[in-house]
Amino acid sequence: MNPYLSIVVPAYNEAAILPTTLDCLRTFLGHQAFTAEVIIVDDGSMDNTSVLIGEWQHVFDCLRVLRNSANLGKGASIRRGILASRGEYVFVTDADLPGRPEDILRLLKPLRDGAAVAVASRRPAAMRSAPSRARFLASVVYRTLVRAILKLPLRDTQCGFKAFRRESCKILFEQQRIERFGFDPELLYLARHHGLQTIEIPVRWGHSPATKVNMFRDSIHMFADIFTIRWNAIRGRYPKRP
Repeated sequence: MNPYLSIVVPAYNEAAILPTTLDCLRTFLGHQAFTAEVIIVDDGSMDNTSVLIGEWQHVFDCLRVLRNSANLGKGASIRRGILASRGEYVFVTDADLPGRPEDILRLLKPLRDGAAVAVASRRPAAMRSAPSRARFLASVVYRTLVRAILKLPLRDTQCGFKAFRRESCKILFEQQRIERFGFDPELLYLARHHGLQTIEIPVRWGHSPATKVNMFRDSIHMFADIFTIRWNAIRGRYPKRP
């Protein structure tokens, strides 16, 4: 019998933070009536992540592990985890679980009501800690370009909490081409392209100063990816379902 919920967690060199995340998810799921699986996608980690996850499999019954032989990128890891998932609904979170586990239930509600995609939206007044001024300004420019070029009317495409109705959204991950940090707007663009309803849910968020996003290098790639998505669409690389 397939689980009700799959939780996909991409992980690259996350041995320091995964125990807290896994303990939090185990406690949260232990209080739920529905069945679930947690899928850790180890993206070619070079620290103790692989050993740590193996130890946790002995005490966390619903934990599954997928391992990439090399570092393929966050987008590629999430795609692999979701395509391998079995739940009716799939929830994606960053490895440090920056939001609250209770927000999983908040994002599942619009899916039960008929939406295909639910994305958490960070509100500055509700953030537990704030990003640097440079990161904040870069995010403002990024959101502006996403709206202007991809016509996505969303406040926050990059938040690390997203939920999907698995069967409806399978086509998004089959057509996903961007494998690193710029994959979020591609998925949301594809959802709109295929007529799948997307709902934003405001959440209280914790900015992590230990983020692996390089402010300059990754920002350049993410900005370039916006134009790549638009070019892919023009070239017909995202065919609609018959």
